[in-house]
Amino acid sequence: MTAVTDEDPGNGTAESAGGREKEGADGGRWDDGLIARRAAAVDARTTAGSRGADSRTDAGSGSGPDRDDPADEDDVGPQVDAYGPSGGPLPTRLDALRELIGLSRARLDRDTLAEAGRVLDEAAARQRLSSRHTVVAIAGATGSGKSTLFNALAGAPISDTGLRRPTTSQPIACSWTDGAAGLLDRLAIPGRLRRRPHPGPAAFDEAFQGLVLVDLPDHDSAATAHRDQVDRVLALVDAVIWVVDPEKYADAALHERYLRPLAGHAEVTFVVLNQIDRLPGEAADLVLDDLRRLLDEDGMALGEHGEPGATVMSLSALTGDGVPELREMVGRFVQDRTAATRRLSADVDAAAARLRPVYVAEGRPGLGERAREEFTDRLAEAVGAAAAGQAAEREWRRNAGRACGTPWLRLWRWYESRGLPGSLDRMGQALAPPEEELTARQRVEQAVRIVADDAADGLPAPWAQAVREAAFTGAKGLPEALDELAAKAGAGGTTGGSKGSGRSSSKTSGAASGTAPGGVALGGRPAKPPRPKWWPAAVLAQVSMTLLQVFGGLWLLGQIVGVLEPGLVTPALIMLAGVVGGPLVEWSCAAAIRGPARRYGQDAERRLREAAAGCGRARVLDPVSAELARYREVRERYVAVTEFSTTGQ
Repeated sequence: MTAVTDEDPGNGTAESAGGREKEGADGGRWDDGLIARRAAAVDARTTAGSRGADSRTDAGSGSGPDRDDPADEDDVGPQVDAYGPSGGPLPTRLDALRELIGLSRARLDRDTLAEAGRVLDEAAARQRLSSRHTVVAIAGATGSGKSTLFNALAGAPISDTGLRRPTTSQPIACSWTDGAAGLLDRLAIPGRLRRRPHPGPAAFDEAFQGLVLVDLPDHDSAATAHRDQVDRVLALVDAVIWVVDPEKYADAALHERYLRPLAGHAEVTFVVLNQIDRLPGEAADLVLDDLRRLLDEDGMALGEHGEPGATVMSLSALTGDGVPELREMVGRFVQDRTAATRRLSADVDAAAARLRPVYVAEGRPGLGERAREEFTDRLAEAVGAAAAGQAAEREWRRNAGRACGTPWLRLWRWYESRGLPGSLDRMGQALAPPEEELTARQRVEQAVRIVADDAADGLPAPWAQAVREAAFTGAKGLPEALDELAAKAGAGGTTGGSKGSGRSSSKTSGAASGTAPGGVALGGRPAKPPRPKWWPAAVLAQVSMTLLQVFGGLWLLGQIVGVLEPGLVTPALIMLAGVVGGPLVEWSCAAAIRGPARRYGQDAERRLREAAAGCGRARVLDPVSAELARYREVRERYVAVTEFSTTGQ
């Protein structure tokens, strides 16, 4: 195969398509270009007999001797041995990465997931192509001698070399076996730049069977298009041979732009110090040691002492010193048939490393029991559960006083509370002033903000934002719902349900259970507090004391008016017993109801607290818990992606 020329490929293609052959200076047929090789292949198939190594003359045209056309992998080579199901970890990691992206699309922006999506696309594209071929690119700076090394490995001057810079303007590929057309199409290398090694030892090297070698333009070229081509091809090849020279081996552009970002691809990287023939004495070893130091600082593992990593060596492509050793290493690398898998695995590692800040949390984020209890306490404080319990206890005592108190005291209390604006009952039914309502709303907002911050503490920024949004979105109607619970509890006198009523044991909010805290049925009249079993006896005793007072008073009155015989002692004692016994019964009942009244108030407080907690749980805690569960799910997928990492990232 001839080297690349500057002749117009279009003209040569047209001539080949017409079946015309152009004689070169050496008497051979000009066959550069894809269409020309196709035409040659068609002519060969239509000619009787087999093609041999000797040239023969075309009887029809009388042309000169014809040399063998190189086999074209773009036409006669089938696409064989595409990737099949693998028992290694790579398919599992790719599936986990695909699931990770699917679960994260609603929480992460497109730019964050773009690189991971590109890795999946490129992995799918590579796995559809031949697994028997290994695509190795040769990259380097201007004047590093990469094209010379390319020709040395190919065994022929395929790529132009010279003093003019840049010498290589487009990627040139040389494949040793058929079936690599799809891989070269993926690299967008045109047919006119696809080569086969010349017949000779290099072409029949068994170790190179399956190798596709690509010579790249200079990565530091002054032409932007050249640098863009290098970046594009480097993202698609299976392995890279970096060629450095003694002058530019420490170039910042090489290390900062390529070697350091690709440190995780050490297992598919060769770093070759070229032009050692220019170094005197032991200078080559010193430069090579310094190159290893720089690679170590870049974070690239070195394949020394049997450890996996980058291969670092020195040679001279011009004199051939060290080239056989490189050929041997590359041959073993190609025959191992794992370069593509290693490259894809390293790509997954790199994508996972970029995604680490948005998936890995600091500590163990989540909602613990303490945070939930503190949230419930703040909601109970905002809804006034403690005050409601105290009011319920007072209501119990008030009802007990009405039932067991003396008639005269009850009459006085009724008169005192009859429509007077300053009465306790009127004050209890009065609405809270606007300032207190505003304070309660602020307490609810503060409770939501604190629990959201506790849940988001330590989470990556996108997931912390999602947790806060879930909390604040669910809390939009929470103050109104709590106000409704408190209002219904206050409208019911903060009273509990009757004994045995299912309403009294509700543990959900009033809207959910149909019952407000304290046993107030929504839309219905509040039930009266339950009465102890001894209340009828106390009422009977109080009635008896009242009857004694009335009987003694009437007896004394009858004596005064002369209806009855005089005798003041007996009626006075009877009346005194009633007067003293009534308050005594009332005081005894007051002492007896302290425990039940306190328990009743605590029960009312508990119901209101549980109702507020249920409302807060449904509106705030459950959405926050759902977001945390979603984060734990994606974190498990991320762990599956990084579980079999080959780079430790």
